[in-house]
Amino acid sequence: MGFLTTVGGWLDENIFALGREMRLSYLPPLMVYVAAGISGLTGIVGTFYVKERLGLSAEFLAALGFWMMLPWALKMPLGHLVDLMWRWKSLLVYLGAGLITLSLLIMIGLLGHLEEMRAIATVEAWYVTAALLAPIGYVLQDVVADAMTVEAVPRVDKDGNPLTLESRKSMHVTMQTLGRVAIISGGILVSVVNVYVLQGVGELPEAGKAAAYLFVYELALIIPLVSVTGVLFASWLRRRDIKRLVAQGHSRMESEALLGVNPDPPPVNWWILGGGLAFTAVSLSVGLSQIPGGEEIIFLVSMAIVLFLMWRLTGELEPEARNVLVGTAILIFVFRAIPGPGAGSTWWMIDHLGFDQQFLATLSLIGATLTLAGMFIFRRFMAERSIAYIIGWLTIVGTFLSLPIIGMYYGLHEWTASLTNGVVDARFIAVIDTALESPLGQIAMIPMLAWIANSAPEALKATFFAVMASFTNLALSASQLGTKYMNQIFMVTREVTDPDTGKVTVPADYSELGPLLVSVTVIGLVLPLLAIFLLRYSRFRNA
Repeated sequence: MGFLTTVGGWLDENIFALGREMRLSYLPPLMVYVAAGISGLTGIVGTFYVKERLGLSAEFLAALGFWMMLPWALKMPLGHLVDLMWRWKSLLVYLGAGLITLSLLIMIGLLGHLEEMRAIATVEAWYVTAALLAPIGYVLQDVVADAMTVEAVPRVDKDGNPLTLESRKSMHVTMQTLGRVAIISGGILVSVVNVYVLQGVGELPEAGKAAAYLFVYELALIIPLVSVTGVLFASWLRRRDIKRLVAQGHSRMESEALLGVNPDPPPVNWWILGGGLAFTAVSLSVGLSQIPGGEEIIFLVSMAIVLFLMWRLTGELEPEARNVLVGTAILIFVFRAIPGPGAGSTWWMIDHLGFDQQFLATLSLIGATLTLAGMFIFRRFMAERSIAYIIGWLTIVGTFLSLPIIGMYYGLHEWTASLTNGVVDARFIAVIDTALESPLGQIAMIPMLAWIANSAPEALKATFFAVMASFTNLALSASQLGTKYMNQIFMVTREVTDPDTGKVTVPADYSELGPLLVSVTVIGLVLPLLAIFLLRYSRFRNA
């Protein structure tokens, strides 16, 4: 009975309490976050589409990943833009939804009307265009969703009386937690759909596969619909609350002031907007010119702009607080900038381990579900430990969990299967590894978001959040660059056939995948631990 009481108390405190604290005003931003969560609906289909129909190399895909991550650095001018146009910020959600829809329609056209699309441009050009449009749309929606979480927390109670700072702080914590839950829940929903839709797709003829892939992309059109519905619902709630306060005797202007509907915009920060415009101009000019080393030039220029803006914004902080901010930023950057093996690892699992569409969807479902559970299980761990401790712990655990994949490349699954009569085979190992590794990503994300929010100057919270988020997102761009370099050193290719003749144009070669996996694992262990060690003996600290 004591054990059951303890478990019941934990469930009530960590899970059921969130349900009790849910408010209707939280729903609009949560709908935008859910749309971000279900954005992964086309991920598995996209992987197989590229592998089966496009002759793009792992190095090219890593470079494309760099360009896909780059729009997230635009959160700095966009965050300030949201502060400036608070009343009309929903327009950015509509624009983002339009870009996402256009990206999906391009893929629907490639799968359903290939010859007509080919008559206009190459399949590869259409795919790259679709791949670049989607992240721009998601960035626009994400910036507004962050702002909507601030708006969703009420300033007054139902009678128009101001809420205490302590009450509003508690509501903000609940809102941010529910935001993470919404994103991950969207991922779980996506995984369930993929498991069902992709069942048996691997055995279908090409026409059947194309039809299944097409259905998934058509289904994905619900993504922009969900986010737009969230914004429309927010407008309805705002009108309802204003009407209620007016009925209580407040004027319309007083009602809007109590709800924070039309706050006075801050002064225009031309450093932020100018830096964003400079970043956009340099990115487009270098990207369109296709000069050698374009990705590196863009990354260095972006980093210089973001660091300059961080320096300008952190001028308001005390020296000690500034040292903590810099030390924490360095740790998070190094941890997120670790290169990965690239697409070659997934190709090898498909070709050599026999992981089909449905099994990869099942792994995704396991991962999303356990990530959600991990958020609650490790809540106290994230709250009580420093970021250096968390990153060190995640680095060591992540390295340990990389070993099974490396082992399977060298035949671990064959050995374990022979000892267990086929029970502990490649799929068994992959499931266990995914189950253990899944919560790690969110454990790293949540303290980072909390640190950014706690460090922000009061008058420029949205702008500061956007600039610091841009810095941490640039780490992911650095990771993609590192992945590209690793794929230049260790060449991995899958078999590519001409879709018209069926002739093999590029033979499969996974001989260098093993050294690639070992190299990225060693880099992922050494660099974060080295950063923690060096910062410990510097003047910088971490949160």
